Amino acid sequence: MILSDLLGREVRSATGERLGVVIDARFAVDGPPQQLLAVARLHGLIVSPHSHSSFLGYERTDITAPAPIAAFLRWRQRGTFLVLWRDLASLAGEAVVLREGAVRYSPRLADSQG
Repeated sequence: MILSDLLGREVRSATGERLGVVIDARFAVDGPPQQLLAVARLHGLIVSPHSHSSFLGYERTDITAPAPIAAFLRWRQRGTFLVLWRDLASLAGEAVVLREGAVRYSPRLADSQG
């Protein structure tokens, strides 16, 4: 599977409730060293209940200025969460299904080290 197969895919809870769509992925570069970088692994998926497009990394920080842009981004990002790779139960079919008890983390980097 390639990442573009996941982007835009609907995300459902273990009980079938619609939670949103996959809008981005979070990778960790913490594997064994290679020629230029360490090996990257998929840490989790960013899920949005409202937007169908990526936030281009703006969900990772608190933006406060300029105020109109900060307000717009807070509104657009409302309800967005990170689900860790280990919390996915299934990628088969039309939706990503989370396992029972899956935790919804903040998409901010410091809050999602789980």
